[in-house]
Amino acid sequence: MKRLRADLWVSAFVRLHTQRGNMCVVRQRGDEIAGQIWVEVDHLNGTNSLYVPAMQLDSDGQERVFEARFDRASAQEVEARIQQERAFDPDFWVISLETRDADIGLTLAE
Repeated sequence: MKRLRADLWVSAFVRLHTQRGNMCVVRQRGDEIAGQIWVEVDHLNGTNSLYVPAMQLDSDGQERVFEARFDRASAQEVEARIQQERAFDPDFWVISLETRDADIGLTLAE
């Protein structure tokens, strides 16, 4: 079984948070089929987090797994990292989420 296309995964994630009452938008569109997906989270308390794809060691690779690149850092640090990636690879997705919820709906690497 193949992994869900990036555009479909992003649409489902945005819809989930919209239904929860959170502000969630696609800030940057990437490759529709296999683009990396980054999620920036504004915790609405002056801190931001950035979740990026985690390296997957299993051969299955169907589920998207993320790791925290920044956890409750400044908005400037998160933005600088996104801009750095954009200069390297402009074909990735960026989702912006505003929430106070601890569960942001991502599978995190252990």
